[in-house]
This record gives sequence, structure tokens and C-alpha cells, in this order.
Amino acid sequence: MCGIVGYIGPRPPVPILLDGLRKLAYRGYDSAGIAVVAGRSIEIRRSTGKLINLIRSVEGSPLEGEFGIGHTRWATHGRPTEENAHPHHDCSGKLVVVHNGIIENYLDLKARLQKEGHRFVTETDTEVIAHLIESMIPGHSLPEAVRLCASQLRGSFAVCVLSADTPGTIVAARSGPPLAIGLGEGENLVASDVPALLEHTQSVYFLRDGEMATLKAESVHVESFAGVTVQYTPQRITWTPAMAEKGGYRHFMLKEIHEQPRAIQDTIAGRVSLDSGRVFLDEANLPEEVLMDIDRIHIVACGTSWHAGLVGKHLLEEMARIPVEVDYGSEFRYRDPILDRRSLVVAISQSGETADTLAAVREARAKNARILAICNVVGSMLSRESDGTLYTRSGPEIGVASTKAFTTQLVVLFLLALHLAQLRRKVTPEQTSGLLADLMRVPHCVEQLLAAGSQYERIASVLFRHNNFLYLGRGIHFPIALEGALKLKEISYIHAEGYPAGEMKHGPNALIDGELPVVALAAKDPGNPKSILRYEKMLSNIQEVRARDGIVILVATEGDRRIAEFSNHTIYVPEMTDYLIPMLLAIPLQLLAYHIAVLRGCDVDQPRNLAKSVTVE
Repeated sequence: MCGIVGYIGPRPPVPILLDGLRKLAYRGYDSAGIAVVAGRSIEIRRSTGKLINLIRSVEGSPLEGEFGIGHTRWATHGRPTEENAHPHHDCSGKLVVVHNGIIENYLDLKARLQKEGHRFVTETDTEVIAHLIESMIPGHSLPEAVRLCASQLRGSFAVCVLSADTPGTIVAARSGPPLAIGLGEGENLVASDVPALLEHTQSVYFLRDGEMATLKAESVHVESFAGVTVQYTPQRITWTPAMAEKGGYRHFMLKEIHEQPRAIQDTIAGRVSLDSGRVFLDEANLPEEVLMDIDRIHIVACGTSWHAGLVGKHLLEEMARIPVEVDYGSEFRYRDPILDRRSLVVAISQSGETADTLAAVREARAKNARILAICNVVGSMLSRESDGTLYTRSGPEIGVASTKAFTTQLVVLFLLALHLAQLRRKVTPEQTSGLLADLMRVPHCVEQLLAAGSQYERIASVLFRHNNFLYLGRGIHFPIALEGALKLKEISYIHAEGYPAGEMKHGPNALIDGELPVVALAAKDPGNPKSILRYEKMLSNIQEVRARDGIVILVATEGDRRIAEFSNHTIYVPEMTDYLIPMLLAIPLQLLAYHIAVLRGCDVDQPRNLAKSVTVE
């Protein structure tokens, strides 16, 4: 949530700052602003609404400066007004701050500072930081003042600070929300996320909690809040700038949906051997003897990642025969979970910065559990706080509605389940070889589904005016029903609900009438008796919906002509083993949600009231 960017170097900063904010806009925002230092003064431009308003303001009244910082704000304390937009300044107007996060003790700090004579002009908690640093400046350098300020703040914060009285310097500090330092040639940058840096450098260092960086054009110095110098090693980000752009697609979400065949291939690459039938997950950093000693698994995640975790429960329990619980990250630590050294906590997060998931991991660590992260962002906080990380390798995901991150999470969970099943001798070599062969088919199957784009557009054109949807699934398909409903509601603002089909008689049947579209997941694995049983039960549910005049949209297996007579619209997916069908079912539901949202005129990439990464609780 919110976005920070800063630049210091020989080039004009304003175009770099505005471009960086554009590349961070996917994180969600309601106002934006920049500040640049020119000589011994600071110029600020701020605006509400879309970034284009700030750009027009700058074009109408150009800014000239030597270095600067920028921010996109998501309102927490104070209304989304120009006055409350960042950057915020101190009483002198020579020191400015941008901030992501929430300062929990800002009222106490504000009262104290007001008694000392500081004048506040906004409703935000962030302004407290500017005045608190100002109060520390006498007798201290800017970095020292920031460090002293950080020690008094409670809550979560990522801040960037500059002062006209401290030439050629940006100070950044982190305790919670992410901050990445981009190391260039004769220039340096700071940003909330990698896409804002890629145009300028692929050498990146992610600040850890309790660290701050002093950026100059020719150097970056990192130290702890205690003043201890940190020896850091930057990472090379392999994403290219083009990967973070739309590439000719109308929306990032559509581009990312179409990137799934490549993303799945990248996630598999180097982790399996078809010759030996083995799965290799060395990055998990959990020795075989540790994995053999695990007696239960707890999956913690939020949103779409939680749905992936529900699929993972089926995979891990059925393939590896290990009991699994799945918790929302936001709820996990409030129930005093029972954990010990034989517990494996699998934490799933696309960004690796989700505040609730990180809080769950810290709770698990305090109870001596082993931690395995499934994450997309190299060097993220989650990866650093875990024993090992299995990266999804899906590349930057800009659209708020997660698509390729979800399917690649499913791939990693499948590989983890198969790896554990091999270690515990729950699968034969022949079964493993067959499953891996099916996994290698998945990217091509996804390509087939993507090629049928006009079909999803046609169905969307019939359904987009309806205001309620129901999604039904059974067993390993039920989490995909939840995910399909989430995709629709978050980008089209249609009320949608995912439900276990077997629970229809316990309430939801009362909702069905001629105005209710019901998306039913009825794919099957002909070689799996459990899958066939589930399929037969789904047929009964579908007939119940038809009997009540519901509008049925079926997602079924290719060749199943029998089922089409029970539906108003039928979408087919290639035949696949039961464990991998969820990856295929997700694709039509993503595309259906996308086309419905477009027809309703919604902002697909930046839906209202949502942010890509929820970095505060």
C-alpha cells in the first residue's frame, strides 16, 4: 500500500520520480506528490486523485531540482485531500518526509511537539515524523536525527527524508513496509518496490526491519537504528524493465494472465528430473531428516494466497499423508496455535511483505516451528525471516488481482507435496513419473485455454449486468470456486460467493432464481475414482440449480458432451490429473472476471479501495 520513490544523482530528478510513481501506482493510492531540493530550498507539488493530476500540475508549474522524493498515498489518517498528501514538511519548510505505514503513538507525539511550539497543518500521522526529526536536528546530522526519531516511533513505517540544509542526501528507514535501494553508477535510488528501479538498475538491496540507509550520488551507507554499520550485499534482479510494462496489452492483469504458461515453466525449471522422476527443492533449506520428522503442517496466507493454501492442503494430505491446517495470516496468532519443532509453517505471499503473514511467521518462530516461505519477490522480508524460500519465479505482478502468482503458487505446492511424498515413500517411481509428465503438460494446456479468448468475452457480454454470482466446487475444486468469486468481486464490484456444492441444501438454494448466474466447477480425472464420485455429485447440484431457473456456467473436461445439456454456457478445460486440474480451472475464471469488469467500465488494474501489497495490519 502506498508508494515511495527517491532519486539522487546527476540527472534531473522530476521525470525519474514521476515515472517511478507511475510504476508504483498498482499498489493503490488516492493522492500523490513530489519534493525536490533546489539549492537551499525545497519545492513541493501535491494533488489528489490519479497521478495524471500531479503530472499536469508539474507541467503547469515546472520544478527544477538536484534530487528528490515522491509518494503515492493511501489514506489512513486524514481524508484524501491535497493538504494531507505527501510529502509533509516541518515548521521551517526545509525538511520533508514521505511515509508508508501507521504511527500508532502519533497523538502522544503530536501533543508533546505542539507543547514545544510545533505547528501542525494536516490530519495525518506522517506529519509527526517531520516535526520529530526537526526537533532532533539541533546538534545532530540528518541521519542521526532520523535514527533518534525512529527509536520513538511505534507502529510500522518506511520513510524517506531530505533536507535543504543537508545537500546531496536522502535518508531512508524501515520498520515494517518494504524499502529497496537501487544501486546505480554515480546515482542511487530508493523505492517501495522493484518496478520503480528496473529502468535504472538491477542491483538492489532490500532494507531489513530496523535498518536505515543514507543515500548520496556516489555511495549508500546502511546502518541499524542502534547506529551499527551494516555490511550488505546487493542482489541482482533478473526482471527486465519490459517485464514490468504492459507489452501491448490493454491492462496489466490481462498481460499477466497471458504470461502464465511462461511463468509456470519458469517455476518448474530446474526442480524436476523426468529421467529420474525426482523433485529437487534445495532452496527449502530443510534437510531430509528435518522433513521426515515433521508431523504436521500449518499453511498461513491471506487473500488469493490463502486459496492456494487450501489447494495445498489437499495436495499435501493426499500425496504426502501429512495433516495440514490452513489459517488466515490475520487470524493465526490470535488463537495461540499449537506448534513445536516438529511443526512446519508454510507461509505464502506474492510480495513477501504482507503484514499479517509476517506477523504469523513471527508467532510461529517464537514457538520454535520451522518456517518455509513460498514467495515471488527475491530478498523480501518473508524470505529473510524463513528457514528457506521456494520462489514462484513468476516475474513482477502489477495488477492488484493476482493471477500468475496464484497459479505458480499452486505449482510450488504441488512440487512440495510430491517431494514430501517421495521422501516418505507414499508414491511409487511410476506414479511420480506420471505426475511429473502431467505437470510438464500444464503450460501447453494453459495456452490452449488462453487461445479461446473470444469465448470468455461472449459469455461475459451476456452476464456482466448481473449483480450477484455464486461459484460452486467440491473437494480440491472448492478453493478455486472461492478464488473465482474473489477475482470477480475485487475487479468488477459484483457480489460473488464461493461455496462448497455439497452445502447448497443448507442455505444457498434459497438464493437461486432466474437472475443468479452459478459457475459450477465440474471437471474430472477419469482415472481417479474419487474425482468421478465428486463429478457425479456435482451433476446433482447442477440439476438443482437448473430446476430453480439459475443460470448455469459450467467448467468441464474436454469431451464431456453429456454435461453440456445441463448448462447455459459451457467452458472446457483439457483432461488432467486431479492434483493439477485446479491450475487449469483458474484460467477461465480469471478471464471471465476480467472481461466482465471491462464491460462494466471498472478500473481493472487498480480496483477501488484495494492495494496490491497489504503492508500494514
